[in-house]
Amino acid sequence: MSGMAEPRKAGEETTTRARLDRGRGALGPALELVHTGRAPTRAVLTAELGVTRATAGAVAAELEALGLIRVDARPAAASGSQGRPSHRLEVAEDGPVALAAQIHADGFRAALVGLGGRIVATTPGCETVDADPAKVLGTVVEAGAELLRATGRRCVGAGLAVPSAVAEPDGLALNPLHLAWPVGEPVRRIFVECVRAAGITGPAFAGNDVNLAALAEHRHGAGRGARDLLCVATGHRGVGGALVLDGRLHTGSSGLALEVGHLTVNPEGRPCHCGSRGCLDVEADPLALLVEAGLDPGPEVSLLQQATDLLRTRYDEPAVRRAAETLIDRLGLGLAGLVNILNPDRIILGGLHRTLLEADPDRLCAVVAERSLWGGQSGGVPILPCTLDHDSLVGAAELAWQPVLDDPLGTLG
Repeated sequence: MSGMAEPRKAGEETTTRARLDRGRGALGPALELVHTGRAPTRAVLTAELGVTRATAGAVAAELEALGLIRVDARPAAASGSQGRPSHRLEVAEDGPVALAAQIHADGFRAALVGLGGRIVATTPGCETVDADPAKVLGTVVEAGAELLRATGRRCVGAGLAVPSAVAEPDGLALNPLHLAWPVGEPVRRIFVECVRAAGITGPAFAGNDVNLAALAEHRHGAGRGARDLLCVATGHRGVGGALVLDGRLHTGSSGLALEVGHLTVNPEGRPCHCGSRGCLDVEADPLALLVEAGLDPGPEVSLLQQATDLLRTRYDEPAVRRAAETLIDRLGLGLAGLVNILNPDRIILGGLHRTLLEADPDRLCAVVAERSLWGGQSGGVPILPCTLDHDSLVGAAELAWQPVLDDPLGTLG
């Protein structure tokens, strides 16, 4: 089999090839275990894969030969441990990367992301989003291409996160309302064209930003280990949701699942751009907090930054506390409805919702428990803050990494 690190003696190579042939189907699962931090040693990898130690060793060696992981053959034994210490496994620091791009209401950014969700390099965030998607995507992709040229890294593909539902199978942005983009713009096709024009090889993907944040948090952050993970977040404008079931992102029949922003949480509330009134989208986002606090948002920094700073520096002011409590109650009402329908085993909150949770975790958990059918009996659903910086960027990279995780040898061998 091709892809070995260096020539071996004939007998040794025959034995190794036989072991690798038996474990070839384990290459992808093995890489995902190292990628998500669930197999820090070869002993754990052997147990998780259910293969022999020799087969696990051959699989790890092949992944190392592909430049994806590093095998430390001389780890220090833990204090008080017995037996031979296991080889330590970690992602290759100088390995390939995925190009990730994120567009939001207040700007855009590109990054290079390696295995393990490690951000290798980022561009400065741009603050103006043109009304022409092709212009914006061309700019962000070229910025990412410049990072690739500067670092000399091999690129496995590209992923894009946008603040819109992305309909499948055509990759259409159906509601990019805060971007002033045309409804139904073929963002994936445009992104692919920009990636190819920049000379970047590998597949290119596009997805909703909260979906991708949930995927990243499930693999590398606050959602790790959850079976049924609900993610709700508000970034610069609006509210989004995502669901990970049995380790896979649930997007519905056409990519449009979990549009939680249009749950009604205040029937007499603000008009929503969807035509309804009092939706979570307009009752629990950064603009709503600023308005509730009686403030006039300024143009100096993003709405998200203004709202976050308000909670962290002026929370003791009565008007700010009342505004925060109002948003917490509305968010809790929406979360309770989702808990009743989805029965997740964990909820994670991103963006401003993470800051609201940190400001008054007891209040939010109490509202959700009180409004949930099984809140008292089950002890409540754990509600945690998202932990990754730039989780939507990391999630966009996960899209590009997925073909490698599925078939490392076929994509990179």
